Amino acid sequence: MRKMKFWKKLTTCTIITGLVVSMSACGNGGEEETREPGVANEDTSQTDFSIMGGMGALSKGYDKNEVLNQLQEDAGINIEWNCMSDSLSEQVNIRIAGGDLPDAFIGVGFSNYDLTNYGSDGTFIDLTPYLTEEYMPNLTKILEENPDIRSAITMSDGGIYGLPAAEKMGTAGIGAEEDYSIYTIPQFSMINKAWLDELGLEVPTTLDELHTALKAFADNDMSATYYGNDPGSTIPMSTGFDEWCWGQNIFYAGFGFTNWPNDVCNDLILKPDETCEFVCATDKYREAVTYFHDWYEEGLMDNEMFSQDDTQLMAKCSQGYVGVSTWWYIEELMGDYADDYVFLPVLDGPDGDHNVTVRTGGGTNSGNLSITSACKSPANLLKFFDQWYEPETVMQLQYGPIGVYFTEQDEDGVWESITDKESQEKYGKSAGELKGEYEVYGPKLILSDYYQTTFKMEDRAIERLNDLNDFWMPYVDDTTTYPVDCVYTEDELDIIDQYKTDFENTVAENEGLWIKEGGPTDEEWESYLTTLKENCGMDELLEVYQAAYDRYAAEQVEE
Repeated sequence: MRKMKFWKKLTTCTIITGLVVSMSACGNGGEEETREPGVANEDTSQTDFSIMGGMGALSKGYDKNEVLNQLQEDAGINIEWNCMSDSLSEQVNIRIAGGDLPDAFIGVGFSNYDLTNYGSDGTFIDLTPYLTEEYMPNLTKILEENPDIRSAITMSDGGIYGLPAAEKMGTAGIGAEEDYSIYTIPQFSMINKAWLDELGLEVPTTLDELHTALKAFADNDMSATYYGNDPGSTIPMSTGFDEWCWGQNIFYAGFGFTNWPNDVCNDLILKPDETCEFVCATDKYREAVTYFHDWYEEGLMDNEMFSQDDTQLMAKCSQGYVGVSTWWYIEELMGDYADDYVFLPVLDGPDGDHNVTVRTGGGTNSGNLSITSACKSPANLLKFFDQWYEPETVMQLQYGPIGVYFTEQDEDGVWESITDKESQEKYGKSAGELKGEYEVYGPKLILSDYYQTTFKMEDRAIERLNDLNDFWMPYVDDTTTYPVDCVYTEDELDIIDQYKTDFENTVAENEGLWIKEGGPTDEEWESYLTTLKENCGMDELLEVYQAAYDRYAAEQVEE
């Protein structure tokens, strides 16, 4: 087996707020001809630029952002911002289709499919000639020290049509030896220990023990008897269905997998032998949905799990109705009842399995800053954006200015952010709302070491990473995972685009049906597999993902 850097340490790229998760790219390769790098446009006469893109709903406007205004002054340019929080995709499509191009698009979240197409037809310029010490010294240094980032933004034709954006928030940011992404295990399960204590039960360690506890919660109507809520108000377990941080998926670990709804096609995994597989087509998957139907039929799983949103789940939990749920933080979900809850560990299944399929979160994204063919002097505009790759600058673009959001430095010179209390007293709003006013979407690249050298990580992120590192990772036996920074050729992207939606919808519809109504029978299972293969392109998709992974692996092999 090849020894790979990726397996030694998980990639810790997470997409930060405002960065739209897309099919991320990694490395060159494939069957397409690689184009030779072009020559930089040396024209520097243009100093006024127009940029179109996205911004947060709370933003006060980029023209009023003091950090952006200072960066423009330092670069000797002026920018007319045409940014919005609604109808962005529609407006961008109108501008591109009509040939009415701004000088650049920012914070749009173009997929690699878009970047490749718009690069090949000349809408977006190839930025490769500008990624040098002469034009972009800050970014060039980062790319030299992190070649995986350059690979992640290089399309299959060899061109680079967007600047990198990512937030590598992982356990290394809290000083851990191994660096695991904050998204490695998206769902943390939790249980009401006060109810367990009242019933004389221990915290479950197996699915069967959890079943016993849930049944005891229901039979004794614990929400009513312990909290004094209305009779019959107890919901033994409530989650969403296939939701990222609040779904039921963590409980599938008892059958040897977790099908997190994230990364390329749902249910795609990389096995230890380096082959790709869809767990939704395995016998273990069939066993899992069959097993949990019994729970649903008994009323132990919330009958609204397929229709409720996260707000409805939080309302139920915060009123003391729910015994078991999933979320990132106990305190946020359970509200005033949080002290009664503890984490529910990864549970062994009927055969003793407890394998958690870990994820890497979002990859390095290149769809948030592209320069168009309308730009006369790209070098001048890229001088402006190169400043974004300075640690203190990206810190302020992500959260807010020094003196507003960042109030003081510790003894090591690391900036500390304003507290909620301070923000309320000074600005009449929470720290999160203050951040929303100043946050700028676009090519923001935050590296892991910034949390040790430049600014302190948010308290909630520190809490979650500590929980991940100290409580959850010890339950993980194998950290093998499909890397999200794989690049796809145009032909491969066409195949993904052709089949992905139908494939995922077919899996989700059948999974929900089987949990609610039972099954699948042998006949239903065979019909389902046939549909995945003949109508949803399962074999073709596996070939695409395997080929992309093999190219990625070849680049990551240690010499």
